[in-house]
Amino acid sequence: MGLLSKIFKKKAEILPPFDLSFLKVDMHSHLIPGIDDGSQSMDETIAMLAKFESLGFKKVITTPHIMSDYYKNTPEIILGKLVEVQKTVKELNLSIEIEAAAEYYFDETLFEKLEKNEKLLTFGDNYVLFEFSFHVEPPQIERLFFELITKGYQPVLAHFERYAFLFNTPEKAKEWREKGINIQLNLNSLSGHYGPDVKKCAEILVDNGWIDFVATDCHRIEHLMFLEKNLRNPYFHKIGELNLKNQQLFST
Repeated sequence: MGLLSKIFKKKAEILPPFDLSFLKVDMHSHLIPGIDDGSQSMDETIAMLAKFESLGFKKVITTPHIMSDYYKNTPEIILGKLVEVQKTVKELNLSIEIEAAAEYYFDETLFEKLEKNEKLLTFGDNYVLFEFSFHVEPPQIERLFFELITKGYQPVLAHFERYAFLFNTPEKAKEWREKGINIQLNLNSLSGHYGPDVKKCAEILVDNGWIDFVATDCHRIEHLMFLEKNLRNPYFHKIGELNLKNQQLFST
């Protein structure tokens, strides 16, 4: 009897795949063809959007890199290319919506944009997505937060769990959220796609509820395939219990 109870207990622990339609909106991806390290063709873009749709998403807000040394995108470039994608989506009768914002790399040019009052590409309720260098802590983080909030933006820090300089201080997420910074988590971090340190940090964020948005950060369709394969992970079900802001973006 003891053996049978162990077998049944083990079976009971196998969870169903997490239903991604709960999120409604993915707000971090790289789907505009040929302008950053994401999709390189319209065919790739459409294939990824079709996969997003099959996974249950209603809207994708794609966020090309704006990075002075590598991807010198502007709002005009991004929005112009977005129109081409939207036209193709309509022609192919896909039901998923696609909008665009940007993922701003934190370097001196971001301060310059803020000082010149250049309008940043935002999504939803004036949210602006930004990222740090993965390995080196940038200077003047607190100044950046102050400048963004003072200018009326709602800052969203992309993939907090991937920054090596934060692995040992995940509680920074709690501190920064209290200052008005939104924290975004990459879904594939929870399944070890970026390595064990990132996975551990991601789990701590979920366990403590220190996140505001989750996203795919999709650059290629393999990212969505990996996500689909790992949806039984208990941490995806924990995400479903959090008060995330993704759903709020569906009607905006």
